[in-house]
Amino acid sequence: MPENIRNLKISVVIPSYNESLNIGNVISATVEALEKIGLPFEIIVVDDGSVDMTGEIARACGARVISYKRNFGKGHALRSGFRAAEGDIIVTVDADFSSNPQEIEKLVLPLMKGTDIVFGTRFSEKSNVRPYATSRIMRLGNKLLNLTILLMTGRSITDSQTGFRAFNRKILNNLNLASNGFEVETEITVKALSSGFSFEEVPITSFPPRSYHASKMNVFRDGFRILKRIIRSSFEMESSQK
Repeated sequence: MPENIRNLKISVVIPSYNESLNIGNVISATVEALEKIGLPFEIIVVDDGSVDMTGEIARACGARVISYKRNFGKGHALRSGFRAAEGDIIVTVDADFSSNPQEIEKLVLPLMKGTDIVFGTRFSEKSNVRPYATSRIMRLGNKLLNLTILLMTGRSITDSQTGFRAFNRKILNNLNLASNGFEVETEITVKALSSGFSFEEVPITSFPPRSYHASKMNVFRDGFRILKRIIRSSFEMESSQK
């Protein structure tokens, strides 16, 4: 991390698919949060094959937009955003308003003190999460995946599936990400923890169920892919360290 904090730039990457009813509010909240921090910033919206007005609205709100003609998946969108990002600090925010962009500062501050990656956790004792914010099956699935990650990496985390994160850029340059789907967050988590990068979990607010559109994740199909990704990423890191 550069020594002069004032020279840091923050890049916020927002993967989006058919979020025209949410994206404007997400960008506005993100801009407000970044202006309070007072560092140079950019907002990158990756329009992953939307058939609504997601991309057009994002551009009108001042975001830099990367557009694809078809839907490739969240992992592909994030990796595209990471490649395009110019910042020293990279923050990921979901486009469905399931987390509060105004809490970005909470994620960024530990990075300025030397932490490599910060996870916004919905499941610590200090998190402001209501029972309706996540379904019971998703909470159970998260616990099982967290346990698997602990067994594979020897490091404990309370919310391995959070999409609200902040990174020191150097860690993304060293992870060699390959996932195209929702399992990308798990790949980042496992590879970062296995590599020994320092991390911190910060309690965040989890909003009620989405006002517009249902979650695009299939709990069972994507849950199985995530589990496979944990095991695969762990073995990949093990092989690379030999």
